[in-house]
Amino acid sequence: MSEIHATAIVDPSAELADDVSVGPYSTVGPNVVLEAGVVIHSHVVVEGHTRLGAGVQVYPFAAVGTPPQDLKYKGETSWLEVGAGTVIREHCTLNPGTKGDQLVTSVGRNCVLMIGAHVAHDCRIGEGVIMANQATLAGHVQVGANAFVGGLSAVHQFCRIGAGAMIGGMSGVENDVIPYGLVTGNRARLNGLNLVGLKRRGVAKSDVQKLRAAYEDLFHGGEGTFRTRLDRLAQKYGDVHVVDDLIDFIQADSSRSLCQPQAGNAG
Repeated sequence: MSEIHATAIVDPSAELADDVSVGPYSTVGPNVVLEAGVVIHSHVVVEGHTRLGAGVQVYPFAAVGTPPQDLKYKGETSWLEVGAGTVIREHCTLNPGTKGDQLVTSVGRNCVLMIGAHVAHDCRIGEGVIMANQATLAGHVQVGANAFVGGLSAVHQFCRIGAGAMIGGMSGVENDVIPYGLVTGNRARLNGLNLVGLKRRGVAKSDVQKLRAAYEDLFHGGEGTFRTRLDRLAQKYGDVHVVDDLIDFIQADSSRSLCQPQAGNAG
């Protein structure tokens, strides 16, 4: 049976699994779904059409599923979905989608959103993403699996952050970041590859070496146009999955430019 503290307010229409816990002074709205093992700590607000997957934990003073901070939002029904095992720490804010996109904001499995992180409307976050304290995603941002967004960083609306990328702390990201890229700076620039992240995920050393070579060919090769160099990568390294990830990301449609390295900055 669910453990609902006497001071918590849970709407009778909310759907709670049998072993959910809702702490003191928290509120759960009528359209919320809490799956098995969800823990809502004290002083949490969960509202809107929000689904929290199995084992999600939400810490005090987080606001989950509250209306989007989008002046075009007119109260249309939209959704927030949070994957199993994700941890939402204190003071985080997560907003559902809008009709300006697909009406859904989604956070993947086993993510960690540290204190004060913000996930705006229509964001799509992959599995295993970590957002450090006060990291901020504007609307319509996409973040690939296992990416890391450093503390006090901000990502501009409609940007894409590739899988395994690392955004350094206090960075301002205005453009798309390649998979496995490392970016830093007030107006973030590409500073090479997230080699530590690649090692931690067990990517073979030979594949990492080929990815580094591909990065050098693409951004520092100097021969032919960027498109020509990209085509050359596909022919030369097409059997390496991490290079395929890089090529597919760049070739996909996007409304933002690609974050580039400073001249002479090697990977």
